[in-house]
Amino acid sequence: MKYPGYINSTLALDARCLLKLFYWALISPAVNPNTPLKTDHVFSSALKTTSPLLLGHSPDPDDAFMFYAMAAGKIDLRGYHFEHILQDIQTLNERAMRGELHLSAVSIHAYAHLLHSYALLPCGASMGDGYGPMFVTRNSHATMPSNDASLEEKKTWLRCQRIAVPGLMTSAFLSAQLLLGKDFNYSVIPFDEIFEAVTTGAADVGLIIHEGQLTYAQEGFSKILDLGEWWKDSTGLPLPLGGNVIRKDFNTEQRREINTIMKASIQYGLDHRAAGVAHSMAHARGMEVPLADRFIGMYVNDYTLDYGESGRAAIREFLGQGAERGLVPRIDELEFVS
Repeated sequence: MKYPGYINSTLALDARCLLKLFYWALISPAVNPNTPLKTDHVFSSALKTTSPLLLGHSPDPDDAFMFYAMAAGKIDLRGYHFEHILQDIQTLNERAMRGELHLSAVSIHAYAHLLHSYALLPCGASMGDGYGPMFVTRNSHATMPSNDASLEEKKTWLRCQRIAVPGLMTSAFLSAQLLLGKDFNYSVIPFDEIFEAVTTGAADVGLIIHEGQLTYAQEGFSKILDLGEWWKDSTGLPLPLGGNVIRKDFNTEQRREINTIMKASIQYGLDHRAAGVAHSMAHARGMEVPLADRFIGMYVNDYTLDYGESGRAAIREFLGQGAERGLVPRIDELEFVS
């Protein structure tokens, strides 16, 4: 079933949508991530009735579940109108770097470069609590380390492989750099083509995200190392993968209103789980309902309603380690919408 306000980037846009996107491109100039947005470009309450807000999120079951109530008109949108832009997370990261989206899901890695133009919403987190992106290889790989190999043995082996990664601004990539160092041998492959790249020999190892974390075995792959598990063992914290951000040219009241709407959407999905999962199946990429439900449960949970102290601590630790190694800019203070 389709709902008003959805744009799928894989479908051709009609003339109306193209004109609308052209209009927004004119009024939403590119933003230098190191330059604060001008405060005289604050949105007025007129947006509640006249102009849609561009809301970016990925075409995945967990994001579809989070935004189900908003897309299907199940909750009060307080007069706001949202245009749902469905694109992969690397594309959303890049668009946020240019300031093109009013609200968006982004990688926590990317957020380190967005501090001057976007604030984090306290809801919408994707946290891997002992699980997350993982390195996999073909079952037939002759030299892969055994399951009981030490962490150092696995790291040494991985540094000698060609690794397909899903994007340079993804949290999966920053996690891999924290584990292996900055200069491991990688190539960027769209996340949904990584299994094929490894199968055909274009890469030796795949760094997989999304539902691949649950389907790799049935695809004929073996896990080498789970980065979420490694991070939890190393820090005692969940691995912060993604979050929702809002442009700073919204005033304080608008930020709070929009956060309230998004949190209500997440809560509605959790309270009406079967309907939310059914809505999400359009983006399940071949998963059956039980597996899609399991995947949604991994990334839509209490952390998604609010990061909490452990979630905030996880972001500080994750980006702090990245800054110490020169992988991301140093962050003095995270800014959450309150």
